[in-house]
Amino acid sequence: MSDRLSLHLRRTLILGLPLVGSQLAQILIGLTDTLMLGRYSVAALAASTLSTSFFFAMFVLGSGFAVACMPMAAIALARDDEVRVRRIARMGLWLSLATGLAMAPLMIFSEPILLALGQRASVAADAQSYLRVAGFGMIPALLTATFRSHLSALERTRIVLVATLVAAGLNIALNWLLIFGNLGFPEMGLRGAALASVAVHVLTTLVLALYATRGPDMARFDLLRNIHRPDWPAFGEIFRLGWPIGLTHLSESGLFTGSALMMGWLGTVPLAAHGVAIQIAALTFMVHLGLSSAATVRVGRAWGMGDAGALRRAAIAAGLLSGIVVALSLVMYLGFGEWIVSNFVDPTDPDAAAILTLGTHLLVLAALFQLVDAGQVMALGFLRGVQDTRRPMIYAIVSYWVLGIPASYLLGFPLGLGPDGIWLGLVVGLAAATVALMTRFVRITRPDLATSRS
Repeated sequence: MSDRLSLHLRRTLILGLPLVGSQLAQILIGLTDTLMLGRYSVAALAASTLSTSFFFAMFVLGSGFAVACMPMAAIALARDDEVRVRRIARMGLWLSLATGLAMAPLMIFSEPILLALGQRASVAADAQSYLRVAGFGMIPALLTATFRSHLSALERTRIVLVATLVAAGLNIALNWLLIFGNLGFPEMGLRGAALASVAVHVLTTLVLALYATRGPDMARFDLLRNIHRPDWPAFGEIFRLGWPIGLTHLSESGLFTGSALMMGWLGTVPLAAHGVAIQIAALTFMVHLGLSSAATVRVGRAWGMGDAGALRRAAIAAGLLSGIVVALSLVMYLGFGEWIVSNFVDPTDPDAAAILTLGTHLLVLAALFQLVDAGQVMALGFLRGVQDTRRPMIYAIVSYWVLGIPASYLLGFPLGLGPDGIWLGLVVGLAAATVALMTRFVRITRPDLATSRS
């Protein structure tokens, strides 16, 4: 048993480390936006916090179809069905393109939506200015997610890491040129950061598409063959599996977007401090997300082969690795919080001291909520590996919206805890999701795989 578990730990690491690296590089793009806009102005930082939360909420809703391709392709590979792998990727690209087009109006007319959600007029106007440019990146972002799922299912994760690292470097360079107007470029501030993001999404899509079609040993999948031809059974299966994933993602991101909106009611300084702290917390969350994706592939392969023992060992291995990351992040948040937050704020800004104090304090709370955040994302990865998405969607919606959001509001405002209360509400929602989802996975995989499929 211990030898087999060690094997699963090694294989999860081999598959998962590049995915973790790519997730960290992806969040690095958001972190550099926050760092550089924080140096530009507090108003730009506040608008960026709001607009990127809005964009991310739309992205995670639309990315459900891309994520659905991963366990489907992993199961098809376990059964040596390469034709089905190609058809899954092709229909995933179709659905991602259609979803990106459908979301364009929400980006163009985001200001009325943000005003209706109680945001200040100046912040809402700046956020719409960002989103009207950044919205052009939605389609390539969703296509990238589909290629990433396809390549991850094939366990070709190194190229995903390389592409994301290149994109992160490009984002830093373009931000430096376009936000601040260096080397003779126009000083565009917030809109410059949005334009840089679009360029990054397009580049990443092109790199992954090139590898998926021309990379080593990739020609056998012939990914672009009959790209124009629909495969309605595969289309329908991806749709049925993907829309609950998208709504699950949206319910979770909505929890964090809702917290950002409530912070906005408290003022620009709390919103800016929240934006800094949530970006830092997201850094460690991306490690868990990468491990969760690896778990989806490993669990999916075991599910496709009908091996209940391998399925459980794959889940245990991924959970152990995630637990190690939790312990390391606790040390980081509690021991170095003030120094970390200080890197995100211009010390000459009049509000810098207030943002630093509140942001450091919020990181202490992040040490608590990231434990349950890791638990729920790992459980979701396990369940997607066995293609269980609808019940987890219900659990997520109840946990985040029926429990989490009301708890944040109640603790933050009627009970007067302010920013602390809003973040403690996050803990409530995430803890409920962790318990429900882990219980679901244990229940449907016991006592054996045959029973769970009946």
